[in-house]
Formats: sequence, C-alpha cells, structure tokens
Amino acid sequence: MEKNKITIITVVKNSSNTIEKTIKSVLDQGYENLEYIIIDGKSNDGTLGKIEKYKNNISVIISEEDGGIWDAMNKGIKLSKGDIIGFLNSGDVYFPSTLNLVNNYFLKNNLDFLFGTVEKYKLMHGYSPWKVSWSFGFYTSHSIGFFIKRKRHLEVGFYDESFLSADLDFFYKMIKNFKLKGKSTKKDEIFGKFESGGFSSKVNYIDHLKDLNQIRIKNNQNVIFVYLLFILKIIKKPIKFLKALNMS
Repeated sequence: MEKNKITIITVVKNSSNTIEKTIKSVLDQGYENLEYIIIDGKSNDGTLGKIEKYKNNISVIISEEDGGIWDAMNKGIKLSKGDIIGFLNSGDVYFPSTLNLVNNYFLKNNLDFLFGTVEKYKLMHGYSPWKVSWSFGFYTSHSIGFFIKRKRHLEVGFYDESFLSADLDFFYKMIKNFKLKGKSTKKDEIFGKFESGGFSSKVNYIDHLKDLNQIRIKNNQNVIFVYLLFILKIIKKPIKFLKALNMS
C-alpha cells in the first residue's frame, strides 16, 4: 500500500521526565515514510540529552529560544516536507499502528484533515463541525488526534501566536472560512493518550474564556452573540469561574 510521507512535530521545553516516551511512541510506529521534527525551546534540564540519544532516527532537531508553543509549532511546519502533518506534544504518546491507520484514512477517503479518538480525562471521539459557531467542543484533540495535509495547513496559514488557544482559531478558519473536508475515526480507533498537566491545563479559566471571545470576534462572529456565549459559559461553570477569579 502507498505510504504518504507523514511529518510528526513535537515541541518541548524542560520535559526530561516525559520526552523519551513520546519519542519512542513515534519511532516504534515503524512507519516507513516518516519525518520526525523536534523543536526544543532551549531546555536546561537534560531534555536535549534525552533527545540526542535518538538523533540518528530523528529528521530535524532544533534547540533555541522561541516565543512559546505556537511559535515552536510554526517553526516545525515551516521545516516540514511531509504530505501529512501531525502534532505530538511532549508527554503525549501514540498507540501502536496509529500512523498506518492515519495513512489508510487519507488514502481511502477524500480528506483534508482527520481527527482520531484519544484518551484524555475521558475518551474523546468524533468530529461535529456544525457545533463550531457556538462551541469549541466539536473535535477530539490537537496533539495526538489531529492530522492534516501539509498543503492545506499552509493554505489556512500558521498558528496565530497572539492567542492562547491558537489551535482553535486555526480550526475555526479551517472549517468556516476555508471549508476543508474532514472526518473522525471510529470510536475504537484510538490514536494515543494525553499526559495530564499539559499547556492547556495551566491556562486560567477566565483568560481562556476571554481568548475564545477574541478568536470568534477576529473571525467576524457577531459580538453580541459572542458575549452571550461568554455569559452562558460562566453560568454553566460558576465554581470554576469563581476559582479562576480568585486566582487572577
């Protein structure tokens, strides 16, 4: 069977305890047409030493100061040469044969992108584009679950580093503005598992809600509607909102 060239991009900074299992989960795929890019944000805790152990099997290793996770991902995209791009953050892992499954989906379907099932705090499954106008809970994940044709990613653009949730801004544009075609895997086709305590879990809830507002407004959604969604989210999770308010 034809093997699309798949580029996996891992961004990392000071994750010496978790980076190795992430790297192994990529290399253990045994995928024949793999490009693996690691963008390290000038780690100083031994992370780079762990990465160097596998340098003969990693296509590109960059270690330099960056502007954060989205800047690092954009660097990886610019360096990539694959037909399909996927993202795997440090600490997250792929399950065996994930890349073969991804390849099969792109070969057998007319797809621009794919969302795979992932294990997070629960099993995340499905893709519901009709929800995107009012909820960002329409997909499984960015790290682990998201794969996209490189040329389509470049058409939509890079991640907007002004947003905390730049992936959600990208997904909104991908679906609403560029009308890209995507689907999800079957529920039992699980791509991998998240490490708890990642980037998104450290974002203050109020800052997160404000960020979602700005994403929608920048993408020309009605401002009144956007702030109505903001109020509804506070009503839905008042305790979480109050805790975030006390921490800010």
